[in-house]
Amino acid sequence: MTAQTDVFLVEIGTEELPPKALKTLAQAFSDGIVAGLRDAQLSFGAVKWYGAPRRLAVQIEGLQTQQANTVVERKGPAKKAAFDASGQPSKALEGFARGLGIGVNELIEIDTDKGIWMAYNVQQIGQSAVALLPDIVNQSLAKLPIPKRMRWGSSDVEFVRPVHWVLMLLGNHIIPATVLGHAASNTTRGHRFHAPSALVIAHPHDYASTLRTQGFVEADFELRAAKIRQQVEQVAQQAGGEAVIEDALLDEVTALNEWPVALVGDFDEQFLSVPAEALISAMAGHQKYFHMLDTNGKLMAKFITVSNIQSTNPHAVRSGNERVIRPRLADAKFFWDQDRKHPLDDLLPRLKTVVFQQKLGTLYDKVERLACLAVKIGRPLGVDAALCERAARLSKCDLMSEMVGEFPELQGVMGRYYATAQNEHPSVAEAIDAQYQPRFAGDALPQSAVAQALAIADKIDTITGIYGVGQLPTGDKDPFALRRAALGCLRIMIENNLDLDLRLLIQYGLESHPQVESSDILINDIYDFMVGRLRAYYADQGISAEQFEAVRVCRPAHPIDFAKRIEAIKAFSQMDGAASLSAANKRISNLLKKVEGTVPHTIDEHLFSEPAETALWHALDALRETVSNQIAGRDYQAAMASLSTIRGEVDAFFDDVMVMSDDLAVRNNRLALLNQIYQLFLQVADISRL
Repeated sequence: MTAQTDVFLVEIGTEELPPKALKTLAQAFSDGIVAGLRDAQLSFGAVKWYGAPRRLAVQIEGLQTQQANTVVERKGPAKKAAFDASGQPSKALEGFARGLGIGVNELIEIDTDKGIWMAYNVQQIGQSAVALLPDIVNQSLAKLPIPKRMRWGSSDVEFVRPVHWVLMLLGNHIIPATVLGHAASNTTRGHRFHAPSALVIAHPHDYASTLRTQGFVEADFELRAAKIRQQVEQVAQQAGGEAVIEDALLDEVTALNEWPVALVGDFDEQFLSVPAEALISAMAGHQKYFHMLDTNGKLMAKFITVSNIQSTNPHAVRSGNERVIRPRLADAKFFWDQDRKHPLDDLLPRLKTVVFQQKLGTLYDKVERLACLAVKIGRPLGVDAALCERAARLSKCDLMSEMVGEFPELQGVMGRYYATAQNEHPSVAEAIDAQYQPRFAGDALPQSAVAQALAIADKIDTITGIYGVGQLPTGDKDPFALRRAALGCLRIMIENNLDLDLRLLIQYGLESHPQVESSDILINDIYDFMVGRLRAYYADQGISAEQFEAVRVCRPAHPIDFAKRIEAIKAFSQMDGAASLSAANKRISNLLKKVEGTVPHTIDEHLFSEPAETALWHALDALRETVSNQIAGRDYQAAMASLSTIRGEVDAFFDDVMVMSDDLAVRNNRLALLNQIYQLFLQVADISRL
């Protein structure tokens, strides 16, 4: 019999929710309800979440309205304890039956691995969705990622913002429930100004359309974001420019508006003398405005604001926003003018007042370390040592500037502008900015050698220092962003083809920290931590976990060497004989693990007695020099291609030769032959892991 289904809708109406958290809260609310339904074994269809400034909602299609009935087995006493010597029921058995409300004769026997036991199958009637949903909703709300909940009025209820209404429907029926102190109903509310009165939702399918047509609310977050994007692009084009729409800002603006209306405003062109990044930070960070570029890609003296009201006097809205942005831009210009009155060098001593990490000293101490570390890293890259040192000494000075004090996201960017203004070498100015790259996944990498040396030095210093004092990342806690720094450091080396020894860099970093005692164990631990970040990096490129592990266990010191091996293993895995050779290497590995003591390595041809082992030895000897040269030249793909040519001889060896011969000398000779093959492959990767 097909289970009955219906459409479920829940909406929590609140004061304006935190815009940066809205999307996360809405998705988490939906995920929590879905998890609750699965735990309750209620089937369902499509799930749709809604999120707007004053509401979180979830709509679920095809929700099973009643749990299926289930049979639950209740186990009583063992049969040997259930009856006395005369076959009469024991008190234990009678008590078990009485507790179930049945007679002893209704019990059954079940055969278990521990013997025969008395039992009874109880039919458990499934609960209705109406009875289960209130608790499912409440549990989901209780688990929302809200750092600090608030209370309002005299109520003990806590939530991220005060709650004003709750809507809960299953089909066209209201679910009787109390959620966050409010009795559920079938009413919602529209736009705070355009449609403040209650709106009746007769059926969940009417929810979004009723709010849109009668309430001046677009509840669908994604549709609202698309509408904002379309409007912003349209008004920008009409104003003769192109809008720049960052995803994070678009999400925030979407979370601030229920009924968005985009408008273009102007500001005084004198402010264009300030670096564009500072003006953009002022517009986006403070006012949530989108900026515009002209046909030459230059910032225009215009902005786009998104109003949460369809005003009858848009000119007044525009003028109000223009008045608000002017002092923000004036502040940015003031900071720009003030900061340029003194050179960056003057700010260096002030870094002594800022603690980098309690055990590792101040930012000034970090700069001193970077000055030495960047020079060491830059040396094999052929970088001018004086430029590396100069870039390092100026690298953190802009953190003490007025501009970065107001706009922290401009660290490095403003340092580049200030260094350029005081006629520093272009590579020094670039390095001050690029030291923080990559700032996020997919971000650009430092391009000049000075910038690369400084960026690597900055990340290595942080990783080795923080790791060295025992502040390892745990779970989702990584306050110094060591994981991001590790991957960024490796990306710089791999994608810019920088031939640097990672272990040596780690050693340099540890040696620069007098508070940290360097050791081979610590170097290896940090190496493993950093290289571990490449697992997800290569997974995104289609490299399997087995392929990655085959290279990782070889622990290549140079990241570009690691990358070349990955490429070789990827190509090898696509060869016809890859599976056979991988299986053979796995077999060899297992045989070698059984050897007690030192694994044999020396081969005596006179001990060969089977044609297959002689053929394998000659095939291996014939390509040994070629493969060694290919490996020395890091042409790992060619090396793997050469090694794959002995597939036939390897297969024949295992078909025809008994490796573990009773003759110890013969056995060791055969193991030595296999070991040489295994070690030759291992110079590229451990293909036994594929």
